[in-house]
Amino acid sequence: MTKVFKFFEYAYLAIVCFFAYQAYVEWGQDGGRSTLYLFFAGAAIFMFFFKRNFRRKFERSNKG
Repeated sequence: MTKVFKFFEYAYLAIVCFFAYQAYVEWGQDGGRSTLYLFFAGAAIFMFFFKRNFRRKFERSNKG
């Protein structure tokens, strides 16, 4: 089960890369959504650390 948690944890990093790239591509365009993409990238970074912390707590509680 922790392998599944770990997979989704790192999937958030892939999402960060995607949204950061999209923000970079649309940065200079009029009416671009670069700030929205940066917000989503920040939310995905938060979710990565949140899920990692949750997974570590879950693993510690199952060991002992």
